[in-house]
Amino acid sequence: MLEEMVIDGVDVPEDGPAPDHAADLLVRVAAGDQDAFARLYDMLAPRAFGLILRVLVNRAQSEEVLQEVFLDVWQSAGSFAPNKGQGRSWVLTIAHRRAVDRVRSSQASADRDVKAGLRDLSTPQQNVDEQVELRIESRRVARALAALPDPQREALTLAYFGGYSQSEVAALVGAPLGTIKTRMRDGLSRLRTEMGVAL
Repeated sequence: MLEEMVIDGVDVPEDGPAPDHAADLLVRVAAGDQDAFARLYDMLAPRAFGLILRVLVNRAQSEEVLQEVFLDVWQSAGSFAPNKGQGRSWVLTIAHRRAVDRVRSSQASADRDVKAGLRDLSTPQQNVDEQVELRIESRRVARALAALPDPQREALTLAYFGGYSQSEVAALVGAPLGTIKTRMRDGLSRLRTEMGVAL
């Protein structure tokens, strides 16, 4: 048996974790092994949280999504196929999808808030020139983003709201770097056109 050391509360073999260690734990989790689930959580939660936080930026929302991710892992571990990929990648893919879903949900909520805010503008108020301008601009941006094709909107959202580099976006969405650069360039060009901004 390999000697183990503890790094940040996680047992790690001294010569590095076995590539399939998460997969082995997932197989045990699928059988209802709570100890395996606790070890899997200790192993992957920090990395999953970092990924989620980079997409969402908001720490409280990221903590909520992390809980959802590991609830999903517990409930769906039986669908993991060790012969089709690494366990770590499987868990981090769930984390990324959940984070992106939360961004989309937040965008839809923001759109609803903008609509409600615009309805509120119909009642005259004093000293609200700046607020009105910000709401109108926010609405224009939301409308312009909604007009983009999904791949362009996703690339721009991950880059500008998630803080990812182009190569990180490419890895997250599983597309070549050149494709991501094209999506972002075309998306920004279309945003300028939609918003009437001169090049």
